[in-house]
Amino acid sequence: MQEPRQVADRIAQRLRDAGQLKEEPHQVAAGIAQKLREAGYGPVISNPVPTSRWWDRFIISLALILLTAVAWAYLLWLRADMDMGGMDMRGFRIIPSGMGYMMPTHTPWQAIEFAFVFAMWTVMMVGMMTPSAAPMIFMYYRMGRLTETRGTLFAATAWFVAGYFLAWTAFALLATLAQWVLERTGVLDTAMANTNEILGAFVFLVAGSYQWTRAKELCLVECQKPFEFLMRHGCFRHDARGSVVLGLRHGAYCVGCCWLLMALLFVGGVMNLLWIVLLALFISLEKVTSSFGRRFVAPAAGAVLNVAGTWMLMLTAGLH
Repeated sequence: MQEPRQVADRIAQRLRDAGQLKEEPHQVAAGIAQKLREAGYGPVISNPVPTSRWWDRFIISLALILLTAVAWAYLLWLRADMDMGGMDMRGFRIIPSGMGYMMPTHTPWQAIEFAFVFAMWTVMMVGMMTPSAAPMIFMYYRMGRLTETRGTLFAATAWFVAGYFLAWTAFALLATLAQWVLERTGVLDTAMANTNEILGAFVFLVAGSYQWTRAKELCLVECQKPFEFLMRHGCFRHDARGSVVLGLRHGAYCVGCCWLLMALLFVGGVMNLLWIVLLALFISLEKVTSSFGRRFVAPAAGAVLNVAGTWMLMLTAGLH
């Protein structure tokens, strides 16, 4: 049996050996020990590290790949359904169900339509955010292994992922409500893309300006540094509730980092797969580039979005 400080020293050293720390192990060991105590760990059993580490990583990787693949397969199915074989869809809107449901544009939304749109947004968030969340998920599992709670590792990691996507599910609900409002005001076409140039320019300008804000930077830091996030917010939690809460907190930071980028979907088309892929790739780039992403990638993207928004306003003014 070992006390939290002894386990903390071992965790810090192993993370340093794995290249996860730039500081000396003793500089972070005290913080790790405190987080372990706050998480309810007293003496911790110091069994040898399991030799199946590669197998654990394989299982988690396979699960994340399957989750992403299923989400994208669903989106492709919806996209194929919305094409409707080149039919003239004027006067109708397509319900993204994959079953060819249509409804006259002047009729209010039904509960089933709201449910299908909400499901579309939820699955879209899973497909877009799973790859960029993978480093955090692997770090959470690794911290669990280092604290030797092997009996709950996969379950706790699954609960953490559930908490993470609970935050994005809440965002999906807000996006569904926003789509309902935009659709009722007549600014979305049958492809669920914005038709109002001024509104589109405004979204570009707001999203671009947000890239330069302190809020964006703070949220991006929490997304870019999984180890530091866990040290600040509670380390590994072996219970379901603690894992869900920690995942929800991390998901909230990710929503805070990316919510205005997601709003660009209304400009390019909610079901424009190329637009979705480009946004997902950019979000992943922002997160994996660490300090370079904060100092250069995010501001540069903000500049591009502001230029695009300004150009759209100028074009609109010229047309009028």
